[in-house]
Amino acid sequence: MAEATKHNNLPINGGTLITDMKSLFSIIKTRRTVAFAYGFMFAFVAFTVFLAFNPNPNSGAPWFTNIFSTSSTAATSGSGSQFSSFFSSFFYPNASSSSSSSSQQFQSFVPPPQTQPSRSSNTTVHKQPPSQTQPIVNSDKPQVLSPNQTSNSPSNASLAPKNSSSLPKQTLVKNQTQTTPNSDKATVLEANQTTIAAPITPVAVPVPANKTTSSPPKSGSSGKNDAKSVAEKGVTSNYTDVLKKQSNETKSSVSVKEGKDDLIKSLLSCDLFHGEWVEDDSYPLYEPGSCPLIDEQFNCIRNGRPDKDYQKFKWQPKDCNLPRLDGSHMLELLRGKRLVFVGDSLNRNMWESLVCILRNAAKDKSKVYEANGRKHFRGEASYSFIFKDYNCTVEFFVSPFLVREWEMPDKDGSKKETLRLDLVGRSSNLYKDADILIFNTGHWWTHDKTAKGKDYYQEGSHVYGELNVLEAFRKALTTWSRWVDASVDTGKSMVFFRGYSASHFSGGQWNSGGQCDSETLPIFNETYLRPYPPKMLVLEKVLKNMKHHITYLNITRLTDFRKDGHPSIYRKQNLSPAERKSPKSFQDCSHWCLPGVPDAWNEVLYAELLVKLHKKSLHQQLQQRKKRA
Repeated sequence: MAEATKHNNLPINGGTLITDMKSLFSIIKTRRTVAFAYGFMFAFVAFTVFLAFNPNPNSGAPWFTNIFSTSSTAATSGSGSQFSSFFSSFFYPNASSSSSSSSQQFQSFVPPPQTQPSRSSNTTVHKQPPSQTQPIVNSDKPQVLSPNQTSNSPSNASLAPKNSSSLPKQTLVKNQTQTTPNSDKATVLEANQTTIAAPITPVAVPVPANKTTSSPPKSGSSGKNDAKSVAEKGVTSNYTDVLKKQSNETKSSVSVKEGKDDLIKSLLSCDLFHGEWVEDDSYPLYEPGSCPLIDEQFNCIRNGRPDKDYQKFKWQPKDCNLPRLDGSHMLELLRGKRLVFVGDSLNRNMWESLVCILRNAAKDKSKVYEANGRKHFRGEASYSFIFKDYNCTVEFFVSPFLVREWEMPDKDGSKKETLRLDLVGRSSNLYKDADILIFNTGHWWTHDKTAKGKDYYQEGSHVYGELNVLEAFRKALTTWSRWVDASVDTGKSMVFFRGYSASHFSGGQWNSGGQCDSETLPIFNETYLRPYPPKMLVLEKVLKNMKHHITYLNITRLTDFRKDGHPSIYRKQNLSPAERKSPKSFQDCSHWCLPGVPDAWNEVLYAELLVKLHKKSLHQQLQQRKKRA
């Protein structure tokens, strides 16, 4: 009867809605049925959560993983759900989110904030070893980039903490320019490759102590506030282009202009002549035997000197770095100019050194040649080398006293030699208009005739019966200084005076068996240096009283260390019978082997030229501003 009633209530012939609902709910009225339903729902939810948040990347629910990783990527793209971004970041702080395929959709970049640490988007890593590594934010998978490829990474929503112990490493390759990668994947960079990052939230990333982040000395950066980043310029094809373009592209690297300004500042406040000689395997500035212009008396290696360590020292001031003489740069400084040395054979030593340095830097050495060999003007010799491609000359005028050697009739009708302390050299009009002048005198004032001063010094028609050599030296330099003040336009010409070069004769003088052939190392203990020569004190006083400023190249102390740098017995190849009989009795301990010590004098000259040109440039800028005002 019940069964019949049940079937009669079914909506076969269209029964009512109320009857249908009563039939449905009657099934779940029992407690057992309700408990089973709740249990099934709880189990399903628990199982679903387990699959969704299982930390194992190889879980059996890849579809869940794809859902959440997609959500994370969408969030970082900027237009997706913020909840998905938070959800992924909270549960997966190291999840990859910035190197997805969507990163290639980014075509424009916003410059990073100025609070960015040193690893900014413009940081240039200079000459890193190929195997050197450094930490990178949020990286867990390597991405290999081919040469000259640029990787653009979008902003990262979550950054690893500063002291995170799980930071992977990024391999840097030599000669690469690297910007801050904000990718979750470690990037292996090839040579000449630039990585450009999108802006990120500033985060402090520790840089290893051995990581070099300074740019090369010639990066060309201006360092101004309106500089544009490399990212704003687009993809940089290679490292060389980066260096050329950084003049307007970077703030973080040390630029040529900034480096030059720092160099000039250090040189301005530095005593270039107080320092020491240090070994440097990059010296000499030119290979021994590579310069055919060196006189025999200075060509020690060719003359058989066996040791070469004396060529491996450079002069190092105490308070600054002396810039290495860049021959190519100096040729550009001398373009269209005359540089003239005037003085004795020690200035010839310096002249030949500079000619060799510049010739070594010339692109076409066949266009470096001597102009007609030795010239004579009223008994005074001169020499000149022409650098045709640069339209410049480097010259030497022989004038060992800077005043005029003279002859006058003696009582017996013969002629006797005198030194006119009141007249400058005969060739002075030939070089007074030179752009750069380097004078010297000193060694010839130590010879017997000048040292004794008897019937030798002359002023006007008066010949002194005897005159102290220091007083004669002062008179001669005063004559020279008055001529410079009256005849040389120091607004156009730069004038230098090189100081006395120390000699190192032992057991006698140059003409009495003095020797130095056993010396193979410099003096390193300052207590063994000799007192400052009295003649140089006279020189300093004369220079101080001049109307125009003359730059004093005080190389006396600098040379006193170098007892090892003289030709000694290696001063010539073809010895006379007397020299062959007693070669050690004929030594040169005054001049210097080339390459050698005079190269350092020219490095000091180079540094002084940089300072002078810098001051001249500032003065010209000031004058232009005054005219505009």
